[in-house]
Amino acid sequence: MKEDHYITPDPWDGLRAFTAARIALGRTGTAIPVREVLQFRLAHAHARDAVFSSLDMQLFRQQSWEINELHSEAADRTDYLQRPDKGRKLHPSSAAALEAANADVAIVVADGLSATAVNRHAMPLIERLFPMLQNQQISCAPIQLVQQGRVAIGDEIGQLLKVKLVLMLIGERPGLSSPDSLGAYLTFNPQPGITDEARNCISNIRPEGLPYDLAAEKIFYLLREALRLRLTGVLLKDNYTLSLQ
Repeated sequence: MKEDHYITPDPWDGLRAFTAARIALGRTGTAIPVREVLQFRLAHAHARDAVFSSLDMQLFRQQSWEINELHSEAADRTDYLQRPDKGRKLHPSSAAALEAANADVAIVVADGLSATAVNRHAMPLIERLFPMLQNQQISCAPIQLVQQGRVAIGDEIGQLLKVKLVLMLIGERPGLSSPDSLGAYLTFNPQPGITDEARNCISNIRPEGLPYDLAAEKIFYLLREALRLRLTGVLLKDNYTLSLQ
């Protein structure tokens, strides 16, 4: 006999069509159905795999973009997870390799807590964003590809490159329904010591979340406004949807 015969439906079952969240799972007696338990374990395994995934360096090397390959002070993934501070600082050899670009923007791509997200979504997003920047004559430094990096490492990179603004693309902490969510952080006048209220964040960039086209348009709007107003963070309001009306 099928398992569904023993499952008591949840009154909110109809809402499952609108979200990937684990709601209205039903029950078998006083327990969660076995099917839902197994799906939870599978999602948890995907999340763990994402945390321990690695940047596909060859994937980025095959592109026509000019890139710099950098590394944080974290020696490996274990060091990265146990010492968040090391992920915020460049390894001295990487810092020494950077030269002033004197450009408007530096795009920094870092693995963060899900290199899976970066491997899947960073390139399609950049491919959509580059033409927008070129059309507005916004100059870009070479793409900075960082292994074992956290958001704040972009501040040091931006200062060394002497750019006006850093756009950080980074893998977000995996969720049980989104192990491959990409985040974008914009920071004007980057320098070590900046805190998060001075940044703008766009999260959940992926086909099942914020699609590439919309994410690129939103990033471009905020980036252009940041350069015009010379600021980011809580003082830079996201009026992108209003500008379309």
